[in-house]
Amino acid sequence: MVVTASWGSAGPALVDPGGRWVILVHGGAGRSDNDPGRLDGCKRAASVGSAVLAGGGTALDAVQAAVRALEDDPLFNAGTGACLTEDGLIELDAAMMEGSSLRAGGVCALPPFKNPIDIARAVLDEGRHVLYAGEGAAHFARSAGFEPTTSELMTTESARRKWQLLRQGGLEPEAVPTGTVGAVARDAHGVCAAATSTGGILGKKRGRVGDTPVVGAGTFADDEAGAASATGQGEGILRACLGKTAIDAMRAGLDPEQAARQSIDLLSGRLRSTGGIILVDRAGRIGWARSTFSMAWAAHWQNGAELVGGT
Repeated sequence: MVVTASWGSAGPALVDPGGRWVILVHGGAGRSDNDPGRLDGCKRAASVGSAVLAGGGTALDAVQAAVRALEDDPLFNAGTGACLTEDGLIELDAAMMEGSSLRAGGVCALPPFKNPIDIARAVLDEGRHVLYAGEGAAHFARSAGFEPTTSELMTTESARRKWQLLRQGGLEPEAVPTGTVGAVARDAHGVCAAATSTGGILGKKRGRVGDTPVVGAGTFADDEAGAASATGQGEGILRACLGKTAIDAMRAGLDPEQAARQSIDLLSGRLRSTGGIILVDRAGRIGWARSTFSMAWAAHWQNGAELVGGT
C-alpha cells in the first residue's frame, strides 16, 4: 500500500499500522529544484532501510543504510552532490545516535570521503570519543580503513554552477535548494536510532559546523521517548537544541506530530529560522513538521505500508 500525502506545516502522527518496526527518512527542508527526484530518492532510501529491518537488522543499521543511500544520490546536499564552501570545496557533517545506551558518533568539517555516515558509525562503534572535526576526523577515517576522495570527484555540475552563481552575486544562500538528509527508526526490539548527514550551507566559511553532527541539535535518540533528525538553518537549530527539544516534548506526553509542530514553531518564532524535523516515538508512531516550501520524506512499516510526500 502506498499513500501519497500532501503537505501542510506537518503530517499526522501515525500509530504503527500493524507492524513492530518503522523507518522514516527526509531529504532536507527548503526549496527544491527537483521535487519528483527527491521524492523518489527518499522512497528508495526508505526501502533500503526497511530491508535491513525486515532482515532482523537494528534501527542503527537501518538508519545508516538509508542515509548512505541518500548520500549516494547527487540530488541531495550530502555526500556526492554536497554544496561547496566559500573556497569551492566540500566539507561534510554527519552523526548517528542509538537510543538504548545513548551511544553517538559524528564527524564535522570532514574533507571529502564518499560516505561520512559510515565514518560516524565507526566513531560510535569505537566509543572513545563522540565527535571528530576537520583533519582529526579525516585522520580517524583513514585509520579506520576509509579511503579519502576529492572535492572534484564528489562535486556535481549543479553544485558547481550554484557556487559560481553565488560568487557572482546572482544567488543568495537562502534561495538555494537544500538537501540535508536524515532517518529515524524503531526496530522490532523497540530500540530507536537517528542518523543525519549534510554538506552544510552553500558558500559557508571554512570550518563552519552546523547542527547535523551535534547531539541534541540535528540528531538525537533516546528509547525513553524516541528519535529525531532535523534539517534547515543550522544556526537556529543549534541554538534551539531542536532534536532534544522535540524528544523532551514526547517524553512529556506529546505525540510525534505535536512535538514536531511545537519544535518547528519554536524555531520559526523565537529563533526566526526555517527548517523541518522528523520523529519516531517509543511506540513506533511517526510525526514531522516543516516551515519551508517543501521537505521530501518517506516511511515504511513492517506490514508493508508506505507513506511518501513532501510537496
